[in-house]
Amino acid sequence: MTRLLTPQDIAQIVATRGLPDVLRRLEDAITAGFLRWQEFDKTARVASHSATGVIELMPIADRTHYAFKYVNGHPGNTKAGLSTVMAFGVLADVVTGAPQWVSELTLTTAMRTAATSVMAARALARPGSRTMALIGNGAQSEFQALAFHYGLGIRQLRVFDTDPRATAKLLRHLQAVPGLAVSVHASTAEAVRGADIVTTVTADKRNATIITPEMIEPGMHLNAVGGDCPGKTELHPGVLQAAQVFVEFEPQSRVEGDVQQMPADFPVTELWQVLAGRAPGRRDDAAVTVFDSVGFALEDYAALRLMAELALDLGLGQPLDLIPALADPKDLFSQLQPAPALRRAA
Repeated sequence: MTRLLTPQDIAQIVATRGLPDVLRRLEDAITAGFLRWQEFDKTARVASHSATGVIELMPIADRTHYAFKYVNGHPGNTKAGLSTVMAFGVLADVVTGAPQWVSELTLTTAMRTAATSVMAARALARPGSRTMALIGNGAQSEFQALAFHYGLGIRQLRVFDTDPRATAKLLRHLQAVPGLAVSVHASTAEAVRGADIVTTVTADKRNATIITPEMIEPGMHLNAVGGDCPGKTELHPGVLQAAQVFVEFEPQSRVEGDVQQMPADFPVTELWQVLAGRAPGRRDDAAVTVFDSVGFALEDYAALRLMAELALDLGLGQPLDLIPALADPKDLFSQLQPAPALRRAA
């Protein structure tokens, strides 16, 4: 039987478990997946680009489950009252191929992206980091802010966005969060000054230079989330040249990440190697580290499995008639024939 998880189901999971617990569980699940890196059949996502955005499919599988996500990225959507990013996903049984879960992944993607950011910062940022600059205050900004506050102990949040309405929205959602002080700044350069961690989560589909070399201070960790498709970047190449750069899946990041600007032999390290102790992370407290995050299917796999588990615990998820129920598995055609009573009536 296939079950459906709606946005309302995900909201109920968060309301019941609490956002800090869900974010922690997501980070744990994604970390566990990265530590099983070599057990997965991996591929870069398949993208269909247009003048206004991109639609992508993100597949992955291990020996038990196959998962994929459909996701778009259309920065101009907000003018039409639509989300910039919309997503859903499927979790299937590898042994039979039967789809077990169909789930919304718009809310879940925002949470898993934030959890992945914290996972990377836990491995790469300086211990004791307490101040973060958040550049881009749109749909994913609250998730990033709260994940770093709950998960990594960020106490000071320095924010900037070219759209003051986005910043006002962020402030409204964060104003009652205990232990988190938020300050609004007039520019990116002002916001990043003195920050231990800099998170960029902008949406424009262009080669932007949100962070430039003169903004970088020794010891910073940069969490570059917004550059996630060809022709869409946030970091000046000089920032990358002066930093240790870490990615999720190198074949995908070379095409979609900020490192698309760099030569093919520019050195990067896949994050799983750091988590597994196979490669070093930060060299020292003065080093600048960059997590060039584009989002990878393994993160969605982990999130789908976790949400399915939590939904079962809470009795959530509706049956979905996605696959025909056959009395005889070899007789598919009978599904197109009307019932005997209906044939007689005709």
